[in-house]
Amino acid sequence: MTKQKIWENIKIILTAALLALFIRAFVVQAFKIPSGSMIPTLLVGDHLLVNKFIYGLEIPFTNKKILALKSPQRGDIVVFRFPEDPSRDFIKRVIGVEGDIVEMREKVVYVNEKPLIEPYAKYLSGPGVHSKEFFGPYLVPKGKFFVMGDNRDQSYDSRFWGYVDMKDLRGKALVIYWSWDSSKNFPRFNRIGDIVR
Repeated sequence: MTKQKIWENIKIILTAALLALFIRAFVVQAFKIPSGSMIPTLLVGDHLLVNKFIYGLEIPFTNKKILALKSPQRGDIVVFRFPEDPSRDFIKRVIGVEGDIVEMREKVVYVNEKPLIEPYAKYLSGPGVHSKEFFGPYLVPKGKFFVMGDNRDQSYDSRFWGYVDMKDLRGKALVIYWSWDSSKNFPRFNRIGDIVR
């Protein structure tokens, strides 16, 4: 192989690596679901693609975002840096946006005094359950979001540790590209390609 051919191959590999890094940093990133806090919407072992640019591009080494296409809306499933440990990413559903008043009474979530219709929400009872049937009312501050897991009684979320800041949002969950059932050691082929809602 000639030096010219070797140099061409190196350029192709470097270009591909830079493109992959750019896509991962600013466009789409893969995340794996490690816990059951979003059951039944997301299962342990689901692998997701997350749209990182929809809520704005993060300027490296800063806490600032630019060129946001939209703001998070109620019902969006978002990935964010966990406020108590920013080295970890969490995934939850947005329940309240800035200016909303959020509360829960007898396992019914109210936003601005209206009950939310939540067909995705699951409630349990028994040992190991983080039940919090009553909370609030809380006014969601500017630039913050109130998030909850769909598996309400087994989700460590805004009811316990507070709000998510806009700067900590990583992106919006898009699609399940792979799903592995570790209890059966088998893929869940029926979930692959599902849009996350």
